[in-house]
Amino acid sequence: MARIEIVPVEGLARFTTFCKLPRLLYKGAEGFAPPLDIERWTLFAHLLNPHYKLVEDQKFLARRDGQWVGRISAHVYKPGITPVGASPEQFGALDAVDDIEVVRALTAAAEGWLREKGATRINGPFSPSVNGECGMLVEGFTATPMFLTPWHPPYLSRHIEALGYAKAKDLFSYRFEIDAALLNEKPRIMSRKEWQERLKLRPLDMATLKTGETALMEELFDDGWRDNWGFVPFTKAEFDSTADALKLVMPPEFGIVAELDGKPVSFVIALPNLFEIVSDFDGRLLPFGLAKLISRMRNHKFNAARIVLLGTRKTLQNSATGGAVLLGMIEEMRRRGASASIRQLEAGWVLEDNIAMRRPIEMFGGQVDKIHRIYEKQLGAS
Repeated sequence: MARIEIVPVEGLARFTTFCKLPRLLYKGAEGFAPPLDIERWTLFAHLLNPHYKLVEDQKFLARRDGQWVGRISAHVYKPGITPVGASPEQFGALDAVDDIEVVRALTAAAEGWLREKGATRINGPFSPSVNGECGMLVEGFTATPMFLTPWHPPYLSRHIEALGYAKAKDLFSYRFEIDAALLNEKPRIMSRKEWQERLKLRPLDMATLKTGETALMEELFDDGWRDNWGFVPFTKAEFDSTADALKLVMPPEFGIVAELDGKPVSFVIALPNLFEIVSDFDGRLLPFGLAKLISRMRNHKFNAARIVLLGTRKTLQNSATGGAVLLGMIEEMRRRGASASIRQLEAGWVLEDNIAMRRPIEMFGGQVDKIHRIYEKQLGAS
């Protein structure tokens, strides 16, 4: 049997291999769409993603017979940052060929590195955080691939469970089918007299994203999610970094701020499904894809979009008022999607036990489209 070699990711060549490896491993698999390499760089590079200021991390690659066959990352939060309920020692970015021995070697490398940092329990995958791409796909393998949503082959969850990893939490992604007839429907929430004066929905101000709106988003997001399992703060620096990307790819109508009695209480941001216009790039934007991307962004009528950020003040959650605010924003997002040719809206992810959010989503017809799983493993002595 060929020897499996695990090597740390050091230097630019191995880093770029780490970023592009899933599109090499899963090419042609039903349900998989290759992300852009350049976008993966912004996710995993220390200089481009401010989240890495909060953690120590190490990335690994697996090689067999001279071929790259898998990857994994490991990270530990710095003192003072403790995820709610979850271990501060975590793994992420696990991708591999269909070989349990490759997965075993990769997880052993991550576990060993984390054990040296004092880990007795690990959770994952978080890539690189609960506020980024998290969970391993366990249902919805052939569903519409969505931008910024991780995809894994069915065998990967089987292998990791065989290696002693157990479910910690499931994360649901909901699908809304949007009919153009929505444009002619009377709004259910905003047409009610009791909400017409109190509840206002305004667009996100793209001109003041980093000078005003990102501070508001940080406040609402961190307040709203602070008690949720796995939570770590989404910092102003991370929101500012996100804002730079939003200016490039988010239509203005896909950002909504809800104001109740004149005060901002919630926001929601959706992105068009960029896989519709980049899947034929096979991950490579430069040097010839940039002009195509710009042209397609201007001219393409997107069929699908995904809600990527949502935050609501904690005081409104689990209340009738909070439910009305959330329903109003979902309703408005669906109407805006219909006016912009969107026929499928994905809302994800939602913790399986977050009934306060799941209930209104399901009331509006949301159907579970994908399930991603966060795993946990207790580490014994080395």
